[in-house]
Amino acid sequence: MSTEESKPAPNAQPPPATAPPKPTPIPTPKSHRLRNILVAAGVLVLLFVIIPRIVHSWHTVSTDDAYVNSYVTFVAPRLIGQVTRVLVEDNNRVKKGDELVELDPEPYRVQVAIKQAAVDAAQAKLAVAEATVRSEVGATRSLRFKLTHAIEDVDNQVALIRARAATWEQAKASQVYAQSEFERAKRLLATKVTSPQDFDQKREALDVANAQVTQALESVYQARAALGLPGKPPEGTSITDVPANLDQTFSSVREALGELMQSAAQLGIVASSWDLTPKQVVDEFYRRDPGGDINRIYSDVIKNAPALKQAQAGLFQAQRDLDQAKLNLRYCTIRAEIDGVVTRRNVNPGNNVQVGQSLMAIRSLRDIWVDANFKETQLRDLRIGQHVDLEVDMYGGKHSFEGRISGFTIGTGSTLALLPPENATGNYVKVVQRLPVRIDLVNYDPDKLPLFVGLSVEPSVDLKSKPKGPNAGKFLQDLTSTAPSANPAAAGR
Repeated sequence: MSTEESKPAPNAQPPPATAPPKPTPIPTPKSHRLRNILVAAGVLVLLFVIIPRIVHSWHTVSTDDAYVNSYVTFVAPRLIGQVTRVLVEDNNRVKKGDELVELDPEPYRVQVAIKQAAVDAAQAKLAVAEATVRSEVGATRSLRFKLTHAIEDVDNQVALIRARAATWEQAKASQVYAQSEFERAKRLLATKVTSPQDFDQKREALDVANAQVTQALESVYQARAALGLPGKPPEGTSITDVPANLDQTFSSVREALGELMQSAAQLGIVASSWDLTPKQVVDEFYRRDPGGDINRIYSDVIKNAPALKQAQAGLFQAQRDLDQAKLNLRYCTIRAEIDGVVTRRNVNPGNNVQVGQSLMAIRSLRDIWVDANFKETQLRDLRIGQHVDLEVDMYGGKHSFEGRISGFTIGTGSTLALLPPENATGNYVKVVQRLPVRIDLVNYDPDKLPLFVGLSVEPSVDLKSKPKGPNAGKFLQDLTSTAPSANPAAAGR
């Protein structure tokens, strides 16, 4: 190195002196105490946060495979028609009875008018039928008196036979007297005591008596023949003997009885047998009323007459047809059947709709529940009636809904699928199954915090809570009161 290079520059400044190192601070007892306090506080916070969660997990069962479900009502018309108005849109909230869709009512108003005219005609027919029945009742009563007259006529004929028999007996007595007078006149004529003229008178009187006897006997035969009896009575019987029930079996009486029964049949009165006598028929007719009141009997006959019943049935049918027409007219206004929210609206004014065609759907806001799919390994301690805390992703951790287990589905999701697994093929691989458990909401108010169908839910079943409510502590619900007995024999007992 040369001497020039080793010399420092004229303006060069000397390098700064190196600063001495700072001494390390010695911790004081106060800083040690603050750090210990912070560590202890952190440990306590962790204990208060983690330990309750650990303890809570020991007596709770939860799943993240759960969602909100509810009833859905599909709105469909009950008759064919053309849509004139649609009063709701998707997402509109409706109440039960609110108008949704209106069909053209004019064709159904015409049907109501037609059916009303049919009712008026049926009422007129009923009035005519009632008048006809009352007329038939009058005719039947007339025939009843005709039958009585026929019986009385037979009795009169029997009495006439007896009267003519008495006349015959009187004629025979006169004949005997005339015969004795003739015999006496004959003896006196032989002794010249009487004159021939007197004898001729006695003989004439005898001839007249004989003729009167014959006439009286023939009149008796005539009366017997008029009653259908043989002129000469059988040997050992009297000429006045007639059958005891002749007034019940005589042809004119049976004819009158037949006419009466024919007329009564039109009123629905039918004798128990066609061989009954008139007296038996009349007695049977009066037995229709316990007290034998003829007015009540005829009132009941009129009320139950077939013609009147037929007219009443016609009026009833016409009235039911009118009711159906009015019902169809009312069905032109389609209303909400439940409270809920409209969705899937698929109808517009001018559409022609058919019976049962889906127009829209209404989802219920109140009749909702949670379907939670628990693993089969979690079901050991689950029972109906247990309390459930429900956390919905929509509300995060800000709100927890209350629930209650209400039932277990009677099969896992795989077995209830459209194509259930076939484990008998030999390719079975055990997979933990999930069973749908229904959880009903408790104290749920949709106006404050609504839940929508399909929302994810995380239910936590409190195993320490005592089951409450119907079927508490069971796996299966009780039989409903309307369900038929599974054992017909038990049902018979």
